[in-house]
Amino acid sequence: MRICLAQTRPVKGDIQRNIEKHKAFVELAIAHRANLVIFPELSITGYEPTLAHELATTKDDVRFDEFQKISDAKHISIGIGVPTRNDSGIFISMVIFQPHKTRETYSKKYIHADEDPFFVSGQGSVSSIGRKGEIALAICYEVLVPRHSEEAFRSGARIYLASVAKTAHGVANAANKLSGIARNFSMTVLMCNCVGPCDNFQAAGKSAVWNDKGELIAQLDEASEGMLLFDSDTREAIEILSVITSAAPGYGSALYWF
Repeated sequence: MRICLAQTRPVKGDIQRNIEKHKAFVELAIAHRANLVIFPELSITGYEPTLAHELATTKDDVRFDEFQKISDAKHISIGIGVPTRNDSGIFISMVIFQPHKTRETYSKKYIHADEDPFFVSGQGSVSSIGRKGEIALAICYEVLVPRHSEEAFRSGARIYLASVAKTAHGVANAANKLSGIARNFSMTVLMCNCVGPCDNFQAAGKSAVWNDKGELIAQLDEASEGMLLFDSDTREAIEILSVITSAAPGYGSALYWF
């Protein structure tokens, strides 16, 4: 299975522009034969808690229909970061599109204290996707909560996939935790971060993959939009380093073997 991490620079609060950017990344992932593409935390709006009440929507928002059409036509699964709402409040969610299936939502269960004024906890269990349910999803702060990765391991996950929005300090802290998760549970671990302004901080990229021994095997830089692809069958990682544009994007790539 080929998993693509899309390291984006969200446009603050502009859902439509971010959708177009997401579509460009998805098309590039398809060109590289990806089976799954995951975006950073709240990638559709940018990580902007103070705007969440204004921007929150549902998984059935018609603006997202194009993702389902692409998923069906190209046989690719897509996970986008969205603030969602119901009668309980507003959630930090990932909306998941899978070929010819009803779209699903995974909402962040463990939220940081700083997020309490804006969001509520998702009360569901660890969400698993993939051909055999082998990929467990996590959203940002959850990677620092041992119970979350333990539940993922007990559910049978072999890959732990985290969608985040983190500063340079946050990335360094998360990297230590994610390496430990990989080593302790013999799981491959992936982290997808964004770059650029978010709320009151700068996101620091460095989307990465750790093997099941906890070794860092591929990582993007701290400032550029790009993609990191991981093939779980061949254990090959491909780094695509340049910015995606709405025109025909050019890019360079580097190949890592391990």
